[in-house]
Amino acid sequence: MPAPFHEVLFPLDIALKSSGGPERLTDIVTLGSGREERNTRWAHSRRRYDAGYGVKTLDELRAVLAFFEERRGRLYGFRWRDRLDGCSAVLGTNVSPLDQPIGEGDGARADFPLTKTYGGAYAPYARPIVKPLADSVRIAVAGIESAPAHFDCDAATGLVTFVAGHVPPPGAAVTAGFRFDVPVRFDTDFLEVDLSAFAAGAIPKIPLIEIRP
Repeated sequence: MPAPFHEVLFPLDIALKSSGGPERLTDIVTLGSGREERNTRWAHSRRRYDAGYGVKTLDELRAVLAFFEERRGRLYGFRWRDRLDGCSAVLGTNVSPLDQPIGEGDGARADFPLTKTYGGAYAPYARPIVKPLADSVRIAVAGIESAPAHFDCDAATGLVTFVAGHVPPPGAAVTAGFRFDVPVRFDTDFLEVDLSAFAAGAIPKIPLIEIRP
């Protein structure tokens, strides 16, 4: 059963001043020869953030407190806007329906999950995108943009479904452009705030961790 999730966005003005990024888990064994054997335990990276850097005023602190309480600490997941990596396009450019390959038509397949691919020369990584901004999704089939009426996109799962009569034909490349959020939860059940330290300029720690699809 999927973990409980609230389709609500963490306060955006606070999120935009946060820190964090992707994490991976790699086992490294050093052999007697000095060579290494390396193996990754995770197929997908997992992002961690600290929202504390965005809290500068008591009003912002109260907003985070209310958000934390409504999520019941670590119980409910929520949406997080990653300022560095929240778009299918290169940072600073507009979304295009040709941004990311998401599959190839066979004349019968109607469902295509959104993905974002990183790299390409050596070991490209396809990241599942499960929290797109629905009104931002653009789709193209064989390089021609599809009309919004020709497909549906589930904003809670990132699954694109073509409607009857518009299923991609065999061999047709299906591409997509989109903006997206990251599904996260609080990584603590205790939101510790020292008001005397906060008044002196200390930053509270508000750890968040990505929920894997």
